[in-house]
Amino acid sequence: MARVESINAVTLHTVDMAASVTFYAALGFTISFGGEEAPFTTMSSGGCHVNLTAEGATCAWGRVIFHVDDVDELYERATAAGLQPDAPPADASWGERYFPIRDPSGNDLSFATRL
Repeated sequence: MARVESINAVTLHTVDMAASVTFYAALGFTISFGGEEAPFTTMSSGGCHVNLTAEGATCAWGRVIFHVDDVDELYERATAAGLQPDAPPADASWGERYFPIRDPSGNDLSFATRL
């Protein structure tokens, strides 16, 4: 039976497109479509895509977990860019090393590496 192996893209509402584009760029995503002034923007990293939509957004909330090849390196990149993760990378009982962070619209993100 066929099974799903990964998610290619997620779409999150944003209340501030420019701030969201800056945030995701600091984490290594690049603009594939749209931009800071657009009502819809796609940010990409590897084969992963985050779609940001400002259409109809008065508030935002979502949760996404991204698997990355080096969570500690990404944490260092994020803090060097002035981002403020909720906690430093830690080993979790479920077999991942991860750190949590919220984007400018309050979406809950985790970046993780499998142990």
